[in-house]
Amino acid sequence: MTNEGFAAATQAAHDTATPHVLVVDDATVVRLYYRQILEARGYRVEEAINGVEGMERAVQGRFDLCVVDVNMPLMDGYAFVRALRREPITHAVPALMTSTQASAADRLLALQAGANFYLVKPVAQARLVAVAAAMLGDPVPSGPIQGGPGA
Repeated sequence: MTNEGFAAATQAAHDTATPHVLVVDDATVVRLYYRQILEARGYRVEEAINGVEGMERAVQGRFDLCVVDVNMPLMDGYAFVRALRREPITHAVPALMTSTQASAADRLLALQAGANFYLVKPVAQARLVAVAAAMLGDPVPSGPIQGGPGA
C-alpha cells in the first residue's frame, strides 16, 4: 500500500469512528456556536439552514446525532424530526431539539415528534457537551445532566 493509500485508509477509519453531527438551525450564530463546541469535543459537524436542507443532508450522509432548532423556515424542527423518523436510513438517529420555547407543551411536542431530548436556548456549552456525549454513547463529562429529556 502506498503512503497516500495508507493515509486515505487511516482517514476513512478515523471518519467512521468519529461521531458525525448534523446541526440544523436557521441562525448562523447558533450553528457556529454549536459547531465550535462539538468540534472541540472531537466530533465532525455539518450544518443545514432549515429542515429541508437538513433532510437532504441526513439521507445523504451517515450522522450519529442531529441537533435541531424548532423554529425554521421551509420545514420546522418538528416536521424535520418526523421526516427523520420516517426514513429507513435515518429513523434511529438520535435527535436533540433546541428552542427558546420553554413550556412543558413545547417539550411534549418535540418528544411526540420523535425527539430524544429537548434543550431550551440559550444552551450552555457544558450542557450541550454533556447531552451530546450521552446521546452518542461517549463518556459524559463529570457532573449530572440535570432535568432529563425535557430540560
